[in-house]
Amino acid sequence: MAFAIEFFLRRLSQGLLIVLLVAFVIFTLLRVAPGDPIRIILGPMATATAMEETAQKLGLRDPIPVQFGRFVLDVAQGDFGRSFIRGKQGGASGGSQDGAMDMADRAPVMGLIATALPYTLLLAGLGLVFSFLIAVPIGLAAGLNAGRWQQKLGLYVSSLFVSLPNIWVGVVLIYLLSAKSGLLPAIGYRNFAYAIIPAIVVAVEMSPVLIRAIAVSIASNVQEAYFDIGQVRGIGRNRMIYRHVLRNAAVPLLNVFGAQMIGMLLGGLFVVEYIFSFPGIGLLTINAVFQRDFPIIQAVAILASAVLVLINILVDFASTTIDRRLKF
Repeated sequence: MAFAIEFFLRRLSQGLLIVLLVAFVIFTLLRVAPGDPIRIILGPMATATAMEETAQKLGLRDPIPVQFGRFVLDVAQGDFGRSFIRGKQGGASGGSQDGAMDMADRAPVMGLIATALPYTLLLAGLGLVFSFLIAVPIGLAAGLNAGRWQQKLGLYVSSLFVSLPNIWVGVVLIYLLSAKSGLLPAIGYRNFAYAIIPAIVVAVEMSPVLIRAIAVSIASNVQEAYFDIGQVRGIGRNRMIYRHVLRNAAVPLLNVFGAQMIGMLLGGLFVVEYIFSFPGIGLLTINAVFQRDFPIIQAVAILASAVLVLINILVDFASTTIDRRLKF
């Protein structure tokens, strides 16, 4: 119990520092990048006076450390601000040219994220299920049959999948499964069926690393002395695999799983949502980047980094629980 408390306190304090650093970097880059969000907020015909008044009202002309300090205090109170662009109904809302923009008419950022989050969780969960359905049987067969055709098959499949860009896979699947055959819908979201093709694209991107990690981890454990000794002492091969090999192989697999979650949340999942116009966090964030909607980008960056830190903490704790020799 004491180990768990000490572990979580130390890792959570480290994680908080990482989240703050990520938030500051994103916050600073948004403000030093070329382009003025006020022009998008008020429209191309807004006067210079109106733009300056709106910028002063939003605090965008204050020094960056002052803006960041104000932002952190608001976040500490659970307030991630309001969108610069989106109205309360969620659609884009332009400001007036006289600068009379009321932020109370803009949508709360957390409301927009809460609306999009279930779609992202659905796509991520379904993508994980598909990736494990692909990777586990191929990886197990490759790891348990080192040097045979099963290992070569695992290598070929993972090499093929890792070389396929997710954009190309998405376009091909849209053509084959939606436009050509009409088996599944592809663009947007109306029901569960709309998540299947995007989830397959996510699975194709994730499964190569999982296949190789499972194969390498299983093969290395099968070659350990304890595996042969157990069988000499009368323990059956299948029992050794399910009771000992899989347990010992779980630590590197957990680490790979955490890395895959990071890659999926930061990269592939966002791109897939944009390709399929899937109304999740990824599509919300990419549109916010195009519109320079600072509050949405900042909130997503903080929440994503916090989730990733928590995932890594849980993965490391699970690893130390399985193998107490590990120290994090």
